[in-house]
Amino acid sequence: MAAPNLQEAIEKAGSPVKLLWKPNAKRWTVPVIKPEYVGWREEQAAWRDGVALSDLSHHMSDLFVEGPDATRLLRTVSANDYESFEIGRAKQFIPVTAEGHLITDGILFREAQDRYVLSGVPAAQTWVQYHALKDDYAVTCALDPDSGNRKVGNPVLFRYQIQGPRAIEMLASAFGGPLPTPRFFHSAPVTLAGRTFRCFRHGMAGQPGYEFIGDWRDAEAVKDHLMEAGKAFGMAHVGGLAYYTNGIESGWIPTPTPGIFSAPELADYRRFISLFSYEGQKPLHGSYFSENIEDYYVSPWEMGYSRSISFNHDFIGRAALEKARDQVRRTKVTLVLNVDDVRRVFGDDPGFLLSYARYRIESGNKRIGMTFYTGFIDPVGTVLALSLIDRQYAQAGTEVTLVWGEHPGSGTAPDADLGFARLRATVQPAPYNEFARTRYRQDA
Repeated sequence: MAAPNLQEAIEKAGSPVKLLWKPNAKRWTVPVIKPEYVGWREEQAAWRDGVALSDLSHHMSDLFVEGPDATRLLRTVSANDYESFEIGRAKQFIPVTAEGHLITDGILFREAQDRYVLSGVPAAQTWVQYHALKDDYAVTCALDPDSGNRKVGNPVLFRYQIQGPRAIEMLASAFGGPLPTPRFFHSAPVTLAGRTFRCFRHGMAGQPGYEFIGDWRDAEAVKDHLMEAGKAFGMAHVGGLAYYTNGIESGWIPTPTPGIFSAPELADYRRFISLFSYEGQKPLHGSYFSENIEDYYVSPWEMGYSRSISFNHDFIGRAALEKARDQVRRTKVTLVLNVDDVRRVFGDDPGFLLSYARYRIESGNKRIGMTFYTGFIDPVGTVLALSLIDRQYAQAGTEVTLVWGEHPGSGTAPDADLGFARLRATVQPAPYNEFARTRYRQDA
């Protein structure tokens, strides 16, 4: 019997929110990679103060799009500029619905004239595959799932990120001289241990360094060489716990709710998607509750993706994005939680804390936004929450309140007094880290 599709599951549950709302949902973990190598605190500190290696080979999916219609397909389903898209360059992929709601982002790398690799969580990849099939483009789409979902075999590609203030020095030692210096989100070929692969100016922690991408057959040799060279610099191998906190300081929201659950014209698309997909299984929870799934949708304008949007071509959602450009209500900020309140709620030593829940943000008694990515950052000494809030409250230094708790869902009023803890917080910019905010993309 065929697995239920997303549309059937929504109809059975009664609404998208009833399907997705799962209080106290278990946090996703990085497959294959150990939770810790030298300790999550030391690993968090390494990309800020020293040098860290993060192995990204296992937790992301890759979609390989190839064929004479590859560019035409991608132009149709995303807001990106393809006229200035050179081979060896990457872009933050921006697919939106006809209503202008973000599906999710991804990293789109152009390997050749008619060959691209789209990496990240699967929702954007599903959008591409659906339109490739529906409109009969002359392309092939080959999906390599993450290592938690791949049935057999190894990844197609390895990905290692070396980042931190000592990264450039360490890599010069490993490679026997300075590496090429491509611009941000550009790449160049390099050779190490007799293997040739690409060095890519990008990293999830928003710190100096590179991402190295190559064929899996070279993965072990390259990693072993990097690890050996890193010993002299005190390089830390980042485990799954610390790795999943690195985007908080660098300002990247990893798991927005795909804006595909409510539009009637997307019913066929939802039938294309299995219930047991990212879209069907990525839970909503926290203290910010609404019966309307659209309250959880986001716009690429809100997410700070304006640099990646181009109106030099027609694409799905273009009209809606143009209209929304001057009507952006929320903006991305970092909330710095009050240390005394953190200790009151979580104890003197909070330990490792990470949540993708939607916690309610208030000013007085007014709901002004929600969190997306919350974690204890040991070098900062408190909890940071990457959030979207109404623009009038976004000035640095503004005092707000974060409501910590798990709303039970449908049947209880969104604003019911459930005795949730309230923590004082101060609004700060996103990215929170000064280097990531001011210098990381300076040559983009």
